[in-house]
Amino acid sequence: MTRHLLDDADLSTADQSAILALAATCKSNRLGRRDLAGKSVALIFEKPSTRTRMSFDVGVYELGGHPLVVDAGSTQLGRGETLEDTAHVLSRYVHAIVFRTSGHDRITRLAAASSVPVVNALSDLSHPCQALADLFTIREHIGGPQGVTLTYLGDGNNVAHSLLVAGATAGMHVRVACPVGFEPEADVVARANAIAAATGGSVTVTHDPRAASEGAEVLYTDVWTSMGQEIASKDRITPFLPYALDAEKVRLAAPDVLVMHCLPAHRGEEISADAADGPRSVIFDQAENRLHAQKALLCWLAAAT
Repeated sequence: MTRHLLDDADLSTADQSAILALAATCKSNRLGRRDLAGKSVALIFEKPSTRTRMSFDVGVYELGGHPLVVDAGSTQLGRGETLEDTAHVLSRYVHAIVFRTSGHDRITRLAAASSVPVVNALSDLSHPCQALADLFTIREHIGGPQGVTLTYLGDGNNVAHSLLVAGATAGMHVRVACPVGFEPEADVVARANAIAAATGGSVTVTHDPRAASEGAEVLYTDVWTSMGQEIASKDRITPFLPYALDAEKVRLAAPDVLVMHCLPAHRGEEISADAADGPRSVIFDQAENRLHAQKALLCWLAAAT
């Protein structure tokens, strides 16, 4: 059976834990694994990318494989070829497909027609590779995600969705504080709550950023305007101002709080410079850990398929 990673809920607690442990191995012995030797991985991007594109490119290479980076606009996908036909063809050429797109339905359609593993490298619904890197970073600094309280401040977007579901899977206490009208999708919250009930974690969605920050071991934020929302009619600045990850939120949190951001960051908007560049910040550890977590994921998928 072909395994895919389309959404965070595709991984059980045991699966997630195995990938995080493997990420530690990949990081401690960076060039020690050749799980993709003689194999090729298509990296298809319909949205701009820095960390995802480069970390997957380097990661596939370091695992002994050939990364085939594809700008979707320069392929027949950009001229209307169906996702199903693309999946059928690529399945005959490559051993896995990494896909960064907009609508989550595009990921599910591609995977349904693919006979090789498909990885969601970001969709409008979720960003599971980012969440794996985040959990790995927490594991490095705190000693394991289970029981950790993580507060996310800002837009209830794809990153918030992934933190809710992946955090619940890991047994974390995930708080999302966002303005009215910018909450995470209700079905994602319900799914995370159901998972948390089985893992000992918890999920909270609130409109009070100060209360959400109190005692948190991790403070996390993301940009207020995600890709594709730049021309939206909603005011994406004023409602979010109280939710900025700043010195006040850091003071309210645990003394040894980790400050996290998936990048790119807009200092002075969703995060203050003193928080982003201060002593509690691990944002560049997160960025590095995209490489190690994704290498671990690819190794795990290769072994599981």
